[in-house]
Amino acid sequence: MTDPDDPARRERLRRWRLVLGGPAQESLGAATGRDGAMDAALAALYDAAEQEPGADRRPGRSGGLGGSAPRVARWLGDIREYFPSTVVQVMQADAIERLDLSRLLLEPEMLAAVEPDVHLVGTLLSLNGVMPAEAKQAARRVVRTVVDDLERRLEQRTRAAIMGALNRAARIHRPRHADIDWNRTIRANLRHYQPTHRTVIPQRLIGYDRRASAVHRDVVLCVDQSGSMAASVVFAGVFAAVLASVRSLRTSLVVFDTAVVDLTEQLSDPVEVLFGTQLGGGTDINRALAYAQQLVTRPRETIVVLVSDLYEGGVREQMLRRVAELTAAGVQVVALLALSDEGAPAYDHENAAALAALGVPAFACTPDAFPDLMAAAIERRDLMAFAQRHTAG
Repeated sequence: MTDPDDPARRERLRRWRLVLGGPAQESLGAATGRDGAMDAALAALYDAAEQEPGADRRPGRSGGLGGSAPRVARWLGDIREYFPSTVVQVMQADAIERLDLSRLLLEPEMLAAVEPDVHLVGTLLSLNGVMPAEAKQAARRVVRTVVDDLERRLEQRTRAAIMGALNRAARIHRPRHADIDWNRTIRANLRHYQPTHRTVIPQRLIGYDRRASAVHRDVVLCVDQSGSMAASVVFAGVFAAVLASVRSLRTSLVVFDTAVVDLTEQLSDPVEVLFGTQLGGGTDINRALAYAQQLVTRPRETIVVLVSDLYEGGVREQMLRRVAELTAAGVQVVALLALSDEGAPAYDHENAAALAALGVPAFACTPDAFPDLMAAAIERRDLMAFAQRHTAG
């Protein structure tokens, strides 16, 4: 028989009480103290969202945030006190979606209470057009916090992958000793192996031109700013700024819905880039690709990254024809269905299959995998194979 005073059992019951909420009060008892405060914070969000207007509240539960900014601000402070930041971010996102709190984020005091994260930035960017000036300043501080954190996380690895790929791509055949790529040199000269001396005598040296400062690749990021792509827009903006800081790349950033906006001039500050976007609206991929085509001056040295869920509101046949023209000219084109940590997105499977038939991979990419993708593109490796490995992984 289980001892009712067993600490492990009490902890299990406590956790179940918090999970089940009010319906478990009769069998598991009321949550008190800190548990009671956590229970009330959860009830304010999830019970309020599930009950119909006018329905009776369950005993012991105090659901609802109402429309009061002070009450919401207190609730935001409570969840930051009681839950880890990862849980706080989920609860904030649920509150915005379930309880329609977007309008309250237009108030500076609300923005001071939230936990900054990528999803919150996406919500703020979608409100950019209606945000009053005083709230916009607070929103910029929130966005700056998230962007700085993402740059710390992503910049070093991205630059290392890009510079390594550029060095390998800029091979020369009369390198100095320090610039010899020994692995490729040995593979290229295996037929000159001398059994007597048990060594390879290289007839041709392959090396890196590490000192070259010329622009080796042109990168065009073409980013769908429809509402479903919010997190991808945030990550793409940060990556574009990082790529633009690499002198051997010429980076352009184009965002689009039914219109096209070139944000390349703002790439020195990713916060300005993000506030230059306007989330929401329709999608005209064909128009965006038409603009991207105008930026291509060196096809075989150009990489076009289309970040979109591929739901085309423009002329589909023209879109596919433009992609075919780009690839036929030697441009490397890749379609990222999402650039985020959110997992498999909803996307247009028919358009993805049509792109694949043109030799253009279409897959969701996490921010951690993006540097390796760009390195593979710079070295002109098989991007279809990269996509298959990434999807399988």
